[in-house]
Amino acid sequence: MEKQTASSENKSVLLKMEGICKEFPGVKALDNVNLTVKAGTVHALMGENGAGKSTLMKCLFGVYNKDSGHIYLEGNEINFRTSKEALENGVAMVHQELNQALKRNVMDNMWLGRFPKISKWCPLTSEKKMYDATTKVFEELDVHVDPKTVMSRMPVSQRQMVEIAKAVSYHSKVIVFDEPTSSLTEEEVEHLFRIINMLRDRGCGIIYISHKMEEILRISDEVTIMRDGQWVATRPAKELTMNEIIRLMVGRELTNRYPEKDNVVGEPILQVKNLTAQYSLLRDVSFEAKAGEVLGVAGLDGSGRTELLENIFGIATRKEGEIYLHGRRVMNRNARESLNNKFAMLTEERRATGIFGIRDIQANTTISSLPKYKKGPFLSEKLMSESTEWGINAMRTKTPSQRTQIRSLSGGNQQKVILARWLLTDPEVLLLDEPTRGIDVGAKYEIYQLILELAKQGKTVIMVSSEMPELLGVCDRILVMSGGRLSGEVDAKETSQEAIMTLAAKYA
Repeated sequence: MEKQTASSENKSVLLKMEGICKEFPGVKALDNVNLTVKAGTVHALMGENGAGKSTLMKCLFGVYNKDSGHIYLEGNEINFRTSKEALENGVAMVHQELNQALKRNVMDNMWLGRFPKISKWCPLTSEKKMYDATTKVFEELDVHVDPKTVMSRMPVSQRQMVEIAKAVSYHSKVIVFDEPTSSLTEEEVEHLFRIINMLRDRGCGIIYISHKMEEILRISDEVTIMRDGQWVATRPAKELTMNEIIRLMVGRELTNRYPEKDNVVGEPILQVKNLTAQYSLLRDVSFEAKAGEVLGVAGLDGSGRTELLENIFGIATRKEGEIYLHGRRVMNRNARESLNNKFAMLTEERRATGIFGIRDIQANTTISSLPKYKKGPFLSEKLMSESTEWGINAMRTKTPSQRTQIRSLSGGNQQKVILARWLLTDPEVLLLDEPTRGIDVGAKYEIYQLILELAKQGKTVIMVSSEMPELLGVCDRILVMSGGRLSGEVDAKETSQEAIMTLAAKYA
């Protein structure tokens, strides 16, 4: 472990966490962790998936009770028992996995648990006060969302901005951002950074958790790095490089961020013709995908990237269009039919549409391929255990056992379990929507290797990603979506981020 580097800036200490320990059954999540955050600074918290970053913040926020250690806010010892208590005392957290009332509108979500009353004599909720207060916060943050919009009708990125606005509305002293840009476009990231800088200027202490090192080096004043539940180092951001951060995070050098591409692209095996969605802006999209190819899908948020994959897989209603695999038309009217046709899809929102939170790792790994485990009228526990063990080893998933509930794993490790689930279905076409969202640099490399290994086996991989370098580093070709239409197609080796962004803005 390395010695903590003291900041040269004369900033007052706002938050201090000392000797924090937390154990779950079978795993020590936090082992004597320290964190000091100064007022008017952005303090980044980095580490691989399972390093303990989110667990540490949940101990601060009252989601978990720490086993031992001390937490001080402005010099006073605190021990929040609930997140409501934390919010009322000036600590807010924007969680990586959004937990919102999707059937309610934006302003209901903003003021949930603290609805403004008509007056002190009338306990009824004042819709006007709630609307005006929401509008005021949105104007301050330059967020363009109608307060009366139902949450489920908005893309993930807008819902994320609502959650950020909600945290700011508490006038918090400390705000934790846990992977805030994982579902944001580049333009929205710039907007978020303007908000963070505004909060820093007000004297807030910002704790910023992210795997995106370019963002960390740009926005942070100090960086704390964790590994395996322990504190490793705290340094001024200006003294760190990307390579040094990676070395501290993973404990080894990682010279290449992307594996060498040695897959051989074959003949077209998938044809999509004039695909048009019934209930989204996707219209008249046609393309081919080849055996052994990694085909990227780029575009701005709301461009139709996710809708394209959902319509191919049959979990969104298709109005028009045809899909052919090996020259045979496949209907793919629902997920079951698509699985039978050798398609598989990893969805963007793992918590809402990916994991079965209260079930264990084994159930989440084998749920989509249960017929292969049948022995007569029963399921073979032995075969299911073997497949689950393969998934854990292949993905290097950090879990105490196969019987651990998946919701107790870090977000990145949950993603690995879901990816193993789909690989066990032996698909010919694998649809991946943001497969490395919220995953650390070491685990990303492993997932890239798996994707390329599938391509080498002759599989077709279609991959949506918001990270342009990722698409350029892993894919063979890239389709660019704009305004629900296919605005262009580029060779990943011969194009640039600027060329892709130009196409992405074509119909936007």
